[in-house]
Amino acid sequence: MSTSTISRRNAAPAAAPNGTARAASRRRDTLHGWGFMAPFMAFFVLFLIWPLLHGAYMSLTGKSLTGANDSFLGLANYAEALADADMWHSLGNTLYFTVISTVPLVLVALAMAGLVNMGLPAQWLWRLSFFAPFLLASTVVSLFFTWMFNPQLGLLNELLAMVGIPPVAWLNNPDVAMWSIVIATLWWTVGFNFLLYLAAMQNIPVQHYEAAQLDGAGGWRQFFSITLPQLQPTTIMIVILQVLASLKIFDQVYQMTGGGPGGATRSTVQYIFETGFTGYRLGYSSAISYIFFGLIVLVSIAQFFITRKRSA
Repeated sequence: MSTSTISRRNAAPAAAPNGTARAASRRRDTLHGWGFMAPFMAFFVLFLIWPLLHGAYMSLTGKSLTGANDSFLGLANYAEALADADMWHSLGNTLYFTVISTVPLVLVALAMAGLVNMGLPAQWLWRLSFFAPFLLASTVVSLFFTWMFNPQLGLLNELLAMVGIPPVAWLNNPDVAMWSIVIATLWWTVGFNFLLYLAAMQNIPVQHYEAAQLDGAGGWRQFFSITLPQLQPTTIMIVILQVLASLKIFDQVYQMTGGGPGGATRSTVQYIFETGFTGYRLGYSSAISYIFFGLIVLVSIAQFFITRKRSA
């Protein structure tokens, strides 16, 4: 018998332990992975999955903060919500705010990023000035603009008086109140969109602009033919994020107008809050929450298909 045959026979039994060892090692790695994931999974289940399931069940009951009626009602809360004029009115206010706030929050952010990207001196100061309001708490911003919009002492009416324009009841006029909240929201949150646009602009290859200059393209032609097309993915992302954020508006409305005057600025989230914690109807407010959640899901799906079609 040759030496090579003997060595092969001796080596064959060692293959099984090596395979077993690798399998055991993979099992240990899997267990270690689940061990590292366990804290996150515990918080995920405890603070997201469980509230989601419990809220869905609560929406089918007459649950109340007073504990007066916890009986199972089925879809009665949903039927009542779909026939609730106040819910539809608050939903209309929310959609109206989303439309009139998303457009300036995109266009103003784009203009601000374009100005900074032009190479203005002291760019760090411009970036800080544009982004700093985004770091403020909603309470600070709401209080600041409440004083700015004050009919008697507010700075805006003082400026209008200088040019002969009568004072405006910014937060007390149903036709103006929502626009006042849009102005406050624009000043507060446009810095985040500005930062996204600026980062995207600075990632555009400079060779594109150099080639356009050689072809005789001016600044505006370069902006519309190079900058805007290159910013399309960023614009899509900003629009999606802004629409979802605007649909969930609550803080500045609740703090600046309380939903008034006459419910003209009351958002859906505020109506859910008032129904559950002022009217004590937790089950009914949960049903409205899930109807609103379904609307947000539909909007997200529609945006996904629209953006995918445009990018194809």
